[in-house]
Amino acid sequence: MQISRASSQLPLIQKLSLAALSWAAAWALMLGLDGRVALANLTLLPVLATALASLWLPLASAMVCSLLAVLAFNWRFVPPQGSLMVSGHEHLLLLLSMLSLCWITSVLMSRLRWQADRAESHAQRAEQLQRFGEALRDSASALDLAPELAAALRSLLGAEPLLALLSSDSLPARNDDSTLLWLGPTPTADQVSGLWLCLRTGQAMGPGCGRHEELAAWYLPLRGRRASFGAAYLPLPSAQQPADAGLRAHAQTLCDQLGLALERQATEQSAAQALGEASQQATRNALLAAISHDYRTPLACIMGAASALQEQDSKLSMAQRQRLIGTILDETQSLKRMTDNSLQLARLDAPGLQLRLDWESAEDIVGAVLRRVRQRYPEASKRVKARLEPGLPLLRCDALLLHQLLDNLIDNALAYGQAPGKTESGPVELLLRQMENETGQRFVVLAVRDRGPGVDPAWRDKVFEVYQRGSPGVAQESANPRGAGIGLAACRAIARAHGGSMRLRARSHGGASFECWLPVLDMPAGPGEQA
Repeated sequence: MQISRASSQLPLIQKLSLAALSWAAAWALMLGLDGRVALANLTLLPVLATALASLWLPLASAMVCSLLAVLAFNWRFVPPQGSLMVSGHEHLLLLLSMLSLCWITSVLMSRLRWQADRAESHAQRAEQLQRFGEALRDSASALDLAPELAAALRSLLGAEPLLALLSSDSLPARNDDSTLLWLGPTPTADQVSGLWLCLRTGQAMGPGCGRHEELAAWYLPLRGRRASFGAAYLPLPSAQQPADAGLRAHAQTLCDQLGLALERQATEQSAAQALGEASQQATRNALLAAISHDYRTPLACIMGAASALQEQDSKLSMAQRQRLIGTILDETQSLKRMTDNSLQLARLDAPGLQLRLDWESAEDIVGAVLRRVRQRYPEASKRVKARLEPGLPLLRCDALLLHQLLDNLIDNALAYGQAPGKTESGPVELLLRQMENETGQRFVVLAVRDRGPGVDPAWRDKVFEVYQRGSPGVAQESANPRGAGIGLAACRAIARAHGGSMRLRARSHGGASFECWLPVLDMPAGPGEQA
């Protein structure tokens, strides 16, 4: 029951034909040389024919043919001819020597052929293991290669195997067939029990395994280094045939290869899960650090101003009261923006997000944003200018989210837009225009541009990441270095939720341009257009 070697062997009829041809050629030569060469020399031809015939005949058949050939040689060539009687001891010794040489040659040739077949079988098994190992290495999921394991086991025994693979990383507390993936014929109750026992113990069962030798099949576990991840049922074609230890070891190696691949896959999944949990924990720690650090300053200002109003109300002038009230309002507004950005960022990163999309006018969005800027920054709002390209298309968007995106960009520009060497912040421009990318797709670009110190090149890819606040040099030169580092991250999340992107472009004469690229969508046809 070894691996098929049909490609390297001839059919039985051809083997018999070649053996018969060898004997026929030997007898033709002996008849032709009779009387021309000595009788002792003629005995070499049957020995040669035996060696050739043993290449294709089984050992028993080759020995029988040799015996018949010696008897025929005695009948035809040894005096008295035409009789099996032998005259003289030298002729008897000659016949016995010839028969011994023929049988020894048959045994040696059969042994060499067996060794050659075994070497070929080992080579094919090694090649099979190599191909299966390469397939496991290149496969993204080890479970997808279970049919290949079944095909390999089928080629070994010529019978259909049954595979039971764990669908989880650990064994259930009780035998639950729903936790296994079955591949092969429908199992019987005894086969299911045997596979569960093999899976839990991690030991092979069946003939030659040392456990349950009375079985007519092999139960082989799919073993990893620490546990088993499945089991295979291999029915033996005939219970009377002795179990081949080498064949069983090869089948076990194939099963162990898949078991190791399943264990490696489970380990990689556990490592990825642990990495994800560590990343979530790092994000939570960063959020707590941002809350403890960035919320502390505005809360301290609010508490100080409120305490002054409560304890020294009678001693404060009207201007001082207004200034303290303004501080409370400003710091409260700052806390509100940081809270809104944090909540929005968490909502936009959640799976299954549904936006409230509608067709919105870019002019209306910009107008609402400018009104908010004038309310929050009455003095600084004069530096904010808007410029819109004529003929802008309607945007399919969530207007509240775009308001928040532009609010964050303008707040960022007003806070960090102070040019180096100047005491006053430069102008802030809100620019809306229509552009095309390299593939010809149209976009509406919402850009907020300033004339500040800009962003260092090393930070241009990191500035949109959460809890990143830019290079230290920029923060020190800015008038208001405070912030949780989530405003630009929230802007990027809003842009991605709309199918767009955020970009940072350095301006030629200093400053930065933060741009939101939103794709232009075709509006559905109205009732009149459809008609």
